[in-house]
Amino acid sequence: MHPADPSDAPWWHDAVIYQIYPRSWADGDGDGVGDLPGITSRLPYLRDLGVDAIWLSPFYVSPMHDAGYDVANYRDIDPVFGSLTDADALIDTAHDLGLKVIVDLVPNHSSSEHEWFRAALAAGPGSPERARYVFREGRGENGEEPPNNWPSVFGGEGWTRVTEADGSPGQWYLHIFDTTQPDYDWTNPEVGDEFASILQFWCDRGVDGFRVDVAHGLVKEEGLPDWDGPMQMLDATDTSAEAALPPGDEESARIHETGDGPRPPMWDQEGVHDIYRRWRSLLDEQPSPERILCAEAWVKPESRLARYVRSDEMHQAFNFDFLDTHWNAEKLRAVITTSFRENDAVGAPTTWVLSNHDVVRHASRLGLDQSLPRPNGIAADQAQPDAALGLRRARAATMLMLGLPGSSYVYQGEELGLPESTDMPHEFRQDPTFHRTEGKEIGRDGCRVPMPWVKDAPSLGFGPSDRTWLPQPASYGPLAVDQQDGVEGSTLELYRSLLSARRTDRLGLGSAQWHKLSGGDVIAFVNASADGSRRTLVVVNLGADPVELPEGAMVTHASGDRVDDGRVPTDVAVWARI
Repeated sequence: MHPADPSDAPWWHDAVIYQIYPRSWADGDGDGVGDLPGITSRLPYLRDLGVDAIWLSPFYVSPMHDAGYDVANYRDIDPVFGSLTDADALIDTAHDLGLKVIVDLVPNHSSSEHEWFRAALAAGPGSPERARYVFREGRGENGEEPPNNWPSVFGGEGWTRVTEADGSPGQWYLHIFDTTQPDYDWTNPEVGDEFASILQFWCDRGVDGFRVDVAHGLVKEEGLPDWDGPMQMLDATDTSAEAALPPGDEESARIHETGDGPRPPMWDQEGVHDIYRRWRSLLDEQPSPERILCAEAWVKPESRLARYVRSDEMHQAFNFDFLDTHWNAEKLRAVITTSFRENDAVGAPTTWVLSNHDVVRHASRLGLDQSLPRPNGIAADQAQPDAALGLRRARAATMLMLGLPGSSYVYQGEELGLPESTDMPHEFRQDPTFHRTEGKEIGRDGCRVPMPWVKDAPSLGFGPSDRTWLPQPASYGPLAVDQQDGVEGSTLELYRSLLSARRTDRLGLGSAQWHKLSGGDVIAFVNASADGSRRTLVVVNLGADPVELPEGAMVTHASGDRVDDGRVPTDVAVWARI
């Protein structure tokens, strides 16, 4: 299924990277919002957890209409998070602790408060300033209709009409996301030059790589044609053409499985690859250590996603097919097989992920009805996850992920088994998805709640005050770090143990071959070292009956019930030496 990597493979082939959502990880000054000094003070925790690097969601100057993904200045830190001096201290401290630092890059759009966009509004139609963004004349007799029918990912129209300097209704600008996030026009060389400069700025400050937001969206199809299909970015299957076909149609089923339908004109256009070749060349010219690019690209099928990680483009791309797969052994085996096949074909590692700041946490997601689509947030009046079942499956899913060769991303708090916050009152919600859809889409606030560090401290130890920018649910107290630290069987100690063994045994560089136990409701494969001196059997039982391990298998780790009798219970994963 997958050959072993050499022992001297680059660091990013098997790195475990921990995502920090800066607003919600640690608050250093007590204002209720996480910040860079708070993060820096907690970095020893991540060294001890056993990860190799951190990825920081945006900390740039921003009006925060989309929690920092609306960037007003890419070369400075928003005061709510600190200063450039604080960023330098964080990077230096992380490096001293043996942690690499990856920062978020948001190249699809800027904030409407960016100096470029302000200049574009002031300069008027046809100006060089407007050419940096996607401005177009409207349709209709007086230009009163949007230039095309594209919607926004966050709900509503994807275009907003501006008022010109003389007070008259003017051109329209494209915003695939919020109205405050105008899309750049990447056919303009000025845009490419600016982002090359931004990359160099952060390389000079010592960062080790960039996670690229909406990596599949920078280039739009020429002519901006209308699109009548779905386009939701946060569910890869939604970007296919299946919705246009009759229910039960065989072609609809095929498209659902492969994603091999017409591509929306705002996603996955060929021109994005030229951009990433330029960036890869720029990073390859930097002094050591090797710096990387990781794509957030909601692209199907896997063969198209693999094009983003060809040898002259990005180093990693999140495996959202894996994240999006329900708790179903057959489908998980299929996505694992396909992922290895397509990434191996271009010489790239597979990059596994189960949770992030945009999706329902997997400790809750796996406790939902697995026959239904993955929700975009969960409200108190909606079907609630089975918390115990969700956590049991989440622990097993994590063992599956960390047992697979390649790189893995861990989202803050998943090592505590944090669930989604599902009882958050609507008045606290800040996600523009919730507001632009008038509450029809609950949005992502539930997975972004501040971390619990100390059960009996103000804000559960998030900061020195009792303030938090989003309310923490009652369920977070018993899951706080101090409640799990050193406690045998806790989710935190499970992660620590798994990450330690993964690093010691170099599981991320191993080979992977399906084991004879694999089939039906069982996932089983052998992860072996290149020289064959270490063979780890990974077994996950998704079925109703216990699974008998092969004779002589010595269990080293289990996600749940003890397996002293050599039988793996339902919804439990094990690692065993064979």
